[in-house]
Amino acid sequence: MPIERASALSAVFAAVLASSQAFAAGGLTLAFAGAPKQIVYNARADGCAPIDTPDIAPSAFRDDTGGIVMFGLHYVNRALRGRDFDHLKIDCHVALNSGLAADPAAWNDRRYIAGAWTNDGKRVTAIVHHEYHGDTHKTCAAGTYMACWHNAVLSFSSGDGGRNFSMDKPAVVAAPPFPQSAHQGRHRGFFNPSNIVSDGRFKYFLASTTGWDGQPYGVCLFRSPNPHDSASWRAYDGGDFTIRYTDPYAQTGAPAPKPCAIIEPFLFPVQSLTRHRPSGQWIAVWMATRNERQFPVDGFYYAVSADLKSWTLPKILRAGATLLSSPCSGELIAYPALLDETSQGRNFDNIGDSPWLFSANIETEGCNTGNRILIRERMTVSAAPKPGGEKR
Repeated sequence: MPIERASALSAVFAAVLASSQAFAAGGLTLAFAGAPKQIVYNARADGCAPIDTPDIAPSAFRDDTGGIVMFGLHYVNRALRGRDFDHLKIDCHVALNSGLAADPAAWNDRRYIAGAWTNDGKRVTAIVHHEYHGDTHKTCAAGTYMACWHNAVLSFSSGDGGRNFSMDKPAVVAAPPFPQSAHQGRHRGFFNPSNIVSDGRFKYFLASTTGWDGQPYGVCLFRSPNPHDSASWRAYDGGDFTIRYTDPYAQTGAPAPKPCAIIEPFLFPVQSLTRHRPSGQWIAVWMATRNERQFPVDGFYYAVSADLKSWTLPKILRAGATLLSSPCSGELIAYPALLDETSQGRNFDNIGDSPWLFSANIETEGCNTGNRILIRERMTVSAAPKPGGEKR
């Protein structure tokens, strides 16, 4: 699965808490509208195969027929399709498969479509979360899941409205400057990219990294003037977007890039990015487990930004045990994403005042996860009140 349990991630990201950064002023308030939850997709009842279960945050675009294409299932990438959010049904055709290949240089172990961008609904570029499991392939001395996990963000393209994707050249958007190793020691690389958003000139996404010598742990910001050119993505270095990552198998021995700037306060991977049209502000949504600072309880959180670089402190959206919590906690919640049928353009990267929150409800059986159901709930977005009750 793209995100692992808190016991592993908390140790990986603990160093981020020690750093400091000025957070954005102002903000927005997100609240549930009080309407009943609606089931979008039930894995057990609706899937074409057992693998068709929600395992990444949903993202969507409109194809050249005007229909919605939503990805948010597993590493056998099938889409939910429909004329609107009310009529989404799984398409059993596989848009992008995963070869479970033992060769890490093939970038074909487990591949998840995390977000896509299209200008015309026909030519579509997807950013893909790639997992290489060295424990499964017996290429890692530790032999355990997290210690042998090597990740990268890749680029794939479709010329038929997202029905079939193939690997771009270059394939690598973000990868560590070293290959998977038998002695890598811990989870390595870039993983869990958000969806792609646009400010009108550039396209952006956020992705997490576990870091390496010289590169801190955390979440980094990427920008491109044209996502259809996979070589155009650059990471933010704290002053400008200058960092280009290359394929560590194709360019062995190349010097490590300078570190990408850590964007706070996320700590955990950001599942969803979107722009609130009435205010022009960006909203990030993610799941987290409690700690002694930013996150008082397990649950979904959100933050707001004017520029994608400086963000407000996290605000709780929904308290509850998440996929990062113990599975013994009972039903879990995971993979939140804000989507709005009134979104302007084809890519659902902006919302009005009444978007939907899509997320997964995960049933548990003892201390094991069971069936997953994709749900949606109506939200409201409003200007955050100033102290004393006056709205901004």
